[in-house]
Amino acid sequence: MLAAGLAERGIDVSVLGPSSAAATFGFRALAGVVFSPIEFGDRPRLGDVGAVLRLRRLFGPSVGSTAQPDVVHAHGLRAGALTAVSLAGVRGRGRRTVGGRRPALVVTVHNAPPVGGKPRILVYRLLERVVARGADLVLCVSPDLEARMRAADAHRVGRAIVPPAEIAPPTDTHSSTEITPATRATSTSETTAGRPMVLAVGRLAPQKEFGTLLAAAARWRDLDPPPLLVIAGDGPLAGELRAQAASLGVDAEFLGRRDDVPDLLAGATVFALPSRWEGQPLILQEALRAGAAIVATRVGGIPDLVGDDAAVLVQPGDAAALADAVRAVLADPSLAARLRTAAAARGAALPTPADAIVAALAAYARALGPN
Repeated sequence: MLAAGLAERGIDVSVLGPSSAAATFGFRALAGVVFSPIEFGDRPRLGDVGAVLRLRRLFGPSVGSTAQPDVVHAHGLRAGALTAVSLAGVRGRGRRTVGGRRPALVVTVHNAPPVGGKPRILVYRLLERVVARGADLVLCVSPDLEARMRAADAHRVGRAIVPPAEIAPPTDTHSSTEITPATRATSTSETTAGRPMVLAVGRLAPQKEFGTLLAAAARWRDLDPPPLLVIAGDGPLAGELRAQAASLGVDAEFLGRRDDVPDLLAGATVFALPSRWEGQPLILQEALRAGAAIVATRVGGIPDLVGDDAAVLVQPGDAAALADAVRAVLADPSLAARLRTAAAARGAALPTPADAIVAALAAYARALGPN
């Protein structure tokens, strides 16, 4: 989104990343965007030395030319740290780099510290320190990450804007009528056969806490009619979660990866987001725009997205609290209606991709400005 949006505004854009990213995100097909492969993973390795040297060459002035980047925007702590180390050895000769100053560095921090042993936490803190000291501006996707980067003595800290893609509204496949928040309460997914549907969407990975959602679902089996839990997404825990559902006797459908999420949201009675941490989750923003009745966890950037009235929030990892919240929405049509109305209002006010481009340009100007 950033690459395409900046190129459309006449800005020269180069994207540096793993070769797999070119195919995944279609960078080579973007007009005005140059893609260069830089191989690095999510953990430190010996190959990082080569990545740093290659980045240093790419960031410096071309041979016989003064051309070099004005701004380098890195996404994630790993990319940010590698970039900061690379730029430490770059001397500039362009208009931005009078007096030997390097290109400005903006880093967006997208994720919370990993769950795991002390070594992983120490590596994360080291990366935070490297980014804090090397970046001209650090953008964060949630308030807790902003607090962490300020504690790491980051020079400047701001809020990142991560908007969902613009998508067409779902339609009723039988009548070709656009589904709005006012009509979606009466729309029923064919999958549920008239039963309430509790929908969750996301990667089947530990961060999403779908195991807690399954444990919560075991607590609402007494409802009549019993809700159907539908989980869309794939990931490393697929087999484990299916086995857990079977062992708990939970009636759950695992749909795998889907490209019809707007239609699933339109047919859901409740949308559940049980994550142990989220920044500005795209699926939550899609649920808000869909006017869904939302139950989510009070973590990361979720409270900022939903405000005071667009979701019922519970603590992460608490299956009983999650079950009670879902049960309350299922049992109280007036509560569900209020949640849908508030969600639609919040969704209508969410930033757009165009807003994100404007914000990025403002961030670059800030990073290029006086210290």
